Amino acid sequence: MHTTKRWQGRAEGRRLGAMAGTISSGSRSEKNGWLRVLGVDPAATGPTGYGIVESDGRRCRMLHYGALKVAAKRQKECAGAALQDVHARVCGLIEEFSPDALAVESVFIALNMRTALRLAEMRGVILLAAAQHGVLVYSYAPREVKARVAGHGHAGKRQMQLMVRALLSMNETPEPSDAADALAVALCHVQTEQTQRRFGLAGQNVPAKPRAYRTRMGSPGLPNEIQPGGATRGGLPRIVSTR
Repeated sequence: MHTTKRWQGRAEGRRLGAMAGTISSGSRSEKNGWLRVLGVDPAATGPTGYGIVESDGRRCRMLHYGALKVAAKRQKECAGAALQDVHARVCGLIEEFSPDALAVESVFIALNMRTALRLAEMRGVILLAAAQHGVLVYSYAPREVKARVAGHGHAGKRQMQLMVRALLSMNETPEPSDAADALAVALCHVQTEQTQRRFGLAGQNVPAKPRAYRTRMGSPGLPNEIQPGGATRGGLPRIVSTR
C-alpha cells in the first residue's frame, strides 16, 4: 500500500497549480484531439519521477506529477521491491489516465556499469508496464530532453524545473526535481510529435493517435476528463513512498 509524505513542508494532498490555458466552448471542434503523454524519469537509486502532460498542438497543460520512493527497509527485505513498486505505479498511472504514449529517458552511456545496469532494470519494468497495456513507448536521451525543453543540452536541474514550470504555466515550481524531469520528458515527446506532424516527418514508430476531446465536462463514465478550472483531479500526492 502506498502512503504519502510531505515534501518540503507542503501539506499532503494539496491540489496542484493551474494548467496552461482554458477550454473555450464553441471555438473548437470536437475533431481536434488532445495528445496525452506519460513521462517517466527512471532512477537507479533515488525516486522515480512521473508526470502526465496533455497538448492540443498549441497549448500544453499538466495533469499530474509526482515521484515514487521505495523505502530502504523494503529494499533490504526484497531485492526486487523497487522494480515491483515502480511497475505497479506505472500500471496504475496508465489505468487511471489512459495516456496515448509513454516517454522515458534512455540510459546515459557515461554512467558506470553498475548504475547503468540498475537503471536498465528500472526501464525494463516501465517498458513492461507499457507493453501490458498496449501503450507505445518513446525513448529520449537526457541531452535531447534538455535541448528541447531548456534550449541546450547542458541545462541544470533548477533550470529544467523553471522551464517546465513556464512551459506548462504552473503556479509553482514542480518538486521534487525527479518529477520535473519526468514532465520534461513528456514535453520533449509532445514537441517531437508536433514537429513530425508539422513537417510530415516519418518517425521510427507510428505517432500516437490523440484522443478526441469531449466538450461535456464531468460526464459519468469519463474518468480521464479534465475538470473545469484547470486543477488536477483528487489532489493527488507529489511524492509517494512505500513501506
